[in-house]
Amino acid sequence: MDRPRIDKYLPLTPTVFDILLALADGEKHGYAILQAVNGTSNSFSALRAGTLYRALSRLLDQDLVEELSRRPPPAHDDERRRYYRITALGRNVLRAEVFRLQQQISGARAKKLVREGS
Repeated sequence: MDRPRIDKYLPLTPTVFDILLALADGEKHGYAILQAVNGTSNSFSALRAGTLYRALSRLLDQDLVEELSRRPPPAHDDERRRYYRITALGRNVLRAEVFRLQQQISGARAKKLVREGS
């Protein structure tokens, strides 16, 4: 992992974290990302379409996400959909953020601010 390059992306905003996490298990179109984020109990607030697409645009510019050129068969697709997947860099940034958050939680537990399993 190229640490200095990854550190420049941290900390991730909750929106970016949620989007990268939604893409970590496979490619999705925008609406499926929205559903995945809003369907998790980990998300503190509902993600709206405008916020999603602005964030995706930034993630594309940062090479953390890429838009796919191949498409499903027309019978299973809508031509308006754009499909996205996390890049290797995006996955490494997400891992680094998870590690950073784990360290923060460990520090809070050490100070008795958070109980184990909370």
